[in-house]
Amino acid sequence: MKRKLTSLLFAISTLSGCTAAGHLYPIRGPLSTQSPIPVYNLKMKDALKSGEVSVALDSGETGKSRWKLVPQDKSHTAAMPEVWDTIYGPGFYVANVLGNRLYAQSTVTTNRGTILDVEFYKPDAHAQSPEVGAIKGVAKDNKDNIYKLTF
Repeated sequence: MKRKLTSLLFAISTLSGCTAAGHLYPIRGPLSTQSPIPVYNLKMKDALKSGEVSVALDSGETGKSRWKLVPQDKSHTAAMPEVWDTIYGPGFYVANVLGNRLYAQSTVTTNRGTILDVEFYKPDAHAQSPEVGAIKGVAKDNKDNIYKLTF
């Protein structure tokens, strides 16, 4: 009974849409050499298999897009395995992200032309949990910066 109730509550919260606030930390690139290093805001709203992602960068630069789950068939080609491995260590992408059923991607274009590719995943062990702290992510922009995404 307890398991059914937990699953039902998770499904309701997922379908009704949750908002998670995250931060983008520059790890490599021009922004990572600034002092202090800027930290940007990212918000994610979710639904069952897709949702909205919005970012706020410096001086009013903002953007919004949709995120969607990565297909678990052979139609998907890896977008940023090198970024995952740079941030989390060699082999992390293959060992943890690739093939994960809660792996999502988005491309956000801001009002000032910055293009930000974002990927995040939630480990299968935490799939039924509403906890957003288990989500890990990465991003890269068209200005040679890579970011660690945390929630």
